[in-house]
Amino acid sequence: MALQASRIFPLVCVLSVGIWLVLLSQDTLTQSFSLKFVTGRSRSVRMTIEESTLPPPTTNTTTTTTTTTTTETTRPETPMPVLLMNSFQKLPQWDFEDVYNQDTPPRPTMCPHSVRQRFSKAFLPNIRLFLHKDNMNMSEWNRLSHFNNPFGFMELKYDDVMPVMKMIPKPTEQLLLPKPGGDGCIRCAVVGTSGILYGSKKGAEIDAHDYVFRMNGAVTKGYEEDVGNTTSVYIHTAHSITASVNMFYKHGYQSAPHDEGIKYVMIPEGMRDFLWLNSLLKGERISSDPYKNIWPRTYYSGQYNESRFYVLHQDFLRYVRNRFLTSSYLDTSDWHVVRPSNGAFTLFLALHTCDTVSAYGFLTDDHQKYSNYYFERNAKTSVIFYLNHDYGLEKKVWKDLHDSDIIWLYQRTGSEEPKL
Repeated sequence: MALQASRIFPLVCVLSVGIWLVLLSQDTLTQSFSLKFVTGRSRSVRMTIEESTLPPPTTNTTTTTTTTTTTETTRPETPMPVLLMNSFQKLPQWDFEDVYNQDTPPRPTMCPHSVRQRFSKAFLPNIRLFLHKDNMNMSEWNRLSHFNNPFGFMELKYDDVMPVMKMIPKPTEQLLLPKPGGDGCIRCAVVGTSGILYGSKKGAEIDAHDYVFRMNGAVTKGYEEDVGNTTSVYIHTAHSITASVNMFYKHGYQSAPHDEGIKYVMIPEGMRDFLWLNSLLKGERISSDPYKNIWPRTYYSGQYNESRFYVLHQDFLRYVRNRFLTSSYLDTSDWHVVRPSNGAFTLFLALHTCDTVSAYGFLTDDHQKYSNYYFERNAKTSVIFYLNHDYGLEKKVWKDLHDSDIIWLYQRTGSEEPKL
């Protein structure tokens, strides 16, 4: 019996040691697997953060909802499907239609009697004026793709436009600064092309302003007595800067204004403008229609400079339409061709960058008395109210702004006979 017990005892010891070793190995194996899982997951999270490109923040844009998922990688944001204008019978209204990018802090003014202090609640003093590469990302692309041009990217393709957006330089300073030695107020004249200026003798008065805005076919040579010869800011589209030379060459217009130090502001009207911008910024010839083989920089007569070139933001253009120039034409099937005129955009740009604004050569109630353009000296032509611009509405708004002491609008007095 003792012998049998002595044989069983070593066997029990061996079994106990074996069980202990198995338990120890399982614990070690579990720790090893646990460590590998945590390490692998941490690497996955770290790579997601380091390899993703986070869009720059925007101010006062449409609210977005972030959805949290349990996947190891973040799904990249992609361009939304292209919206077609003919899918809508009138201007579509989105819940973020009246939401705009705004810059903080607001542009400062040292003028004690700035127009910004007298404007209505519709006025946004810090509305984002200019488009540049740092304020464009996928979220902004998708938001703006809901709006037709020039108010957004509807019908345009991301791959065609975004590379151009990423080249537009960020402005290094605000468009206009107070003149040294003055009272801090920025006084501006905005000069249109209406025939009301023929014989006005307002040239010296116009040039006496701190800054002079012009647009389109800004003919000055030979007409200085009536319209002045200074241009500080020139607003244009690719179409207007090219077509004006052809249309008004017989009136002495050979090129866009090119005063020393002039600032150019472009309205991105459509795809042709992005083709223009692409070649302008690169200093190249345009390779496709409608401006094939044109060198855009030649149209600026040596005054193009990246630091003095600006592109209006689509939010600013839409804000002008939505809050001040909402035409009844937008409720028709032709809504997509309706927009404020270049002169209207120019006047509102001045209202957001100047302290006082005087408007010359804009439509007035008695516009039938005058020729279409001030440089038409030998014939009287009439203003044609095309569908794309609601000139009747613009005329009313200019008068309302004048009566509200927001702008000063040049109007002929009853004793001042127009010249033909």
